[in-house]
Amino acid sequence: MSSKPAGVHPGEIVFENVGVHYRTQKHPSLENITFTVSPGEKAVIVGASGSGKSTLIHAVNSLARHRYEARITGSLRVGQTNPATAELTEVSRAVGTVLQNSDSQFVAPTVAEDIAFALENREVPTDEMEEKIHRAARRVHVEELLDASPHGLSGGQKQRVAIAGVLADDVPTLIFDEPLANLDPASGLGTVELIDELNRDCGTTVLIVEHRLEEVLHRGVDRIIVMDAGKIVANGTPARILSSRVPDEVGIRRPLYLTALQAAGISVGEERHPEDLSRIDLTDEEKQTMRNWVHASEQQKARGETLKISEMPETSPSSPTEPDAVSVSGAVVEYRDYGSERTVRALDGVDLRVRRGELLAVLGTNGAGKSTLAGAVCGFEKTVSGTIKIQGADISGMTLAQIGKRVAFVLQNPMNMISQPRVEDEVALGLRARAVPGDEVRSRVRKALQTCGIAPFAKWPVSALSHGQKKRVTIASALVLGADILILDEPTAGQDLRHYTEFMEFIRELNQSGTTVLLITHDMHLALEYAPRAVVLSRGKVIADASPAQILTDPQICARGSLVPTSLHDLARMCGISPAAKLVDAVIENQRRARAEHGEVA
Repeated sequence: MSSKPAGVHPGEIVFENVGVHYRTQKHPSLENITFTVSPGEKAVIVGASGSGKSTLIHAVNSLARHRYEARITGSLRVGQTNPATAELTEVSRAVGTVLQNSDSQFVAPTVAEDIAFALENREVPTDEMEEKIHRAARRVHVEELLDASPHGLSGGQKQRVAIAGVLADDVPTLIFDEPLANLDPASGLGTVELIDELNRDCGTTVLIVEHRLEEVLHRGVDRIIVMDAGKIVANGTPARILSSRVPDEVGIRRPLYLTALQAAGISVGEERHPEDLSRIDLTDEEKQTMRNWVHASEQQKARGETLKISEMPETSPSSPTEPDAVSVSGAVVEYRDYGSERTVRALDGVDLRVRRGELLAVLGTNGAGKSTLAGAVCGFEKTVSGTIKIQGADISGMTLAQIGKRVAFVLQNPMNMISQPRVEDEVALGLRARAVPGDEVRSRVRKALQTCGIAPFAKWPVSALSHGQKKRVTIASALVLGADILILDEPTAGQDLRHYTEFMEFIRELNQSGTTVLLITHDMHLALEYAPRAVVLSRGKVIADASPAQILTDPQICARGSLVPTSLHDLARMCGISPAAKLVDAVIENQRRARAEHGEVA
């Protein structure tokens, strides 16, 4: 039984010299972790992949002990419960966890039944259970969805249902594990606002693990806990952390407005509230400094000194005789909504041209039609009307295998595409299925692995690779078949800054070598940094086709597409820079140059 000290608040979290050592690892994943989260506090935990963030929250919710059988040392307490010794059911009444993938938490056919799951396990009386279900649903604003299927909801709605499922048990502490990773920007901000509401109005203690720090700071946090190599390297207010060198040292992306101010030589110390742009009171001199910096960047660009991150290769079409890589004309895709028996148009007359060798970002809210468009281009989704051409050839008469020789759809989770235990066998699988001679298989696999930078791992088990390396395996599997059009679904979701940059530089190099790339993404920074052009889908229609900088500084387009204007839009307005896209272009160009100087850009 766990010890239960008297006089402690149920929402308090206390670590004293805590270590966590998994049986399967040589060294501890956490060492000498000491910190306290006071009742009702909201803290965000940041750090690179492998820094110990997940292990820390698994120590709090007892999964480290009960699921991963780790050895926990030191003193750990959540309210009156010791997760290192208590039963999992006891810990679950002290702390609730909302996972990154909401679908993995659903266990029932309706929202109401899913919320009731924990209550049923505790044999809560029916009348009391019904009251708790409705109260939890009201708190997260999903009461009108109680009869719906959780799996048929939008990403933001699913997350709210998952939150209601843990709130129904009246837990005083909530953990959110990368809550923004699978959400479009507008839904992500809605989640941040909901978390803030629960923290502020209900006094719930909140721990958030998230890579997208700027979005989390939309509603502010009490503290930022920074982890690196299994240790806490910084623990303080957002103002203190953001004004220090810590983010640069451990690879945490600062808010874009701070990046802009720093690039222009404007200092924003702790006393100026760097965590909140609206509280940074820029002087007239500083505003002029920012305008001068943007003007200098424009002049540099006019002189041809700009560093283009995704130049069109020389083979890019310069005449109408060369066919587009992808041409979509009047495409309509419909499906039957079996819940309501009505026909839904997932694509509604989409027109789109993608030139050979182009890198295009496809943006929009969950359910806007992005994945349906990708599926239609790959032949997975059949059009009711309209035409789709790949390299000038109408795909309506092609088999999936024929389309697959030209275009590949790389899923967000690479393990959903990998079936072979070894890297080289996975890459060779498609060729062997086509009865390609052995010598040719070996030659083409070797070339694909070299192109993707994973030739040294040819004989490795796939399970030993990192997430980014596994994604490279899936891309090599497409390139080996001859595909020169890649559609990537959320290629950087859940990746820290270093892995994000490493993977996207690889994609950039593929693009510059002639591969056409379509990026389906919720990451607006990715679109700004890597895509010269973006399209926005909403309700199955293309509502914008322009540069990401133009799109993300246009509030009307952002509102229609459930996007969020970049914070540089607000900074530009503060400094009198118009159009705001000038500031965005200057900041992104400065970041590219900085990476080039550090050898991160080929």
